[in-house]
Amino acid sequence: MDMQGNRPLGVTQQQAWEALNNPDVLKACIPGCDKIEAVSPEQFVIGMAIKIGPVSAKFSGKITLSEMNPPASYTLNFEGQGGVAGFGKGVAHVQLVPSDTGCELSYQVNAQVGGKIAQLGQRLIDGAAKSLSEEFFKKFDVQTQNMLSQSNVAAANAVESAAAPSEPTDASSSIFTPKNLGIAAVVLVALYFILR
Repeated sequence: MDMQGNRPLGVTQQQAWEALNNPDVLKACIPGCDKIEAVSPEQFVIGMAIKIGPVSAKFSGKITLSEMNPPASYTLNFEGQGGVAGFGKGVAHVQLVPSDTGCELSYQVNAQVGGKIAQLGQRLIDGAAKSLSEEFFKKFDVQTQNMLSQSNVAAANAVESAAAPSEPTDASSSIFTPKNLGIAAVVLVALYFILR
């Protein structure tokens, strides 16, 4: 089973990479996500609850990252289990490319699935995939725009503080704090578990 797509983002390539490496942002954006944790710098676990048609399940998955080229691209291997609802495993290639209005996220996934979800009609799965993918990207757009607004406020405050030397500046006010590289992969893996 193959899946591919792309999405324009209204932030720079670096800002998108950093936001996608923020577990709090991902948890807020991935429908049904209740856990994203680093096991090591290259491995993460994710937990989420989903419903596609008559099938509801709690999925848990493992993601292993490789070929990382921040902030441009990476490759990930993933596997997930949803009990009787099904399983999924495969490889995804993710790329962020700068554009005139920000950047574009593109992905290619090659996967295998089984269980009840695999028995659902392709049309139902494709409809759920489109809906959940749109929900993720709408939430991600809102999160990144909020982060940019907060970052701009922090930058303005830093300029004001620099003009008044008696007030110390807070170096920790930056919203974009890089986390373990590659958590960005969780987005596509989570969408894969939801959608396929």
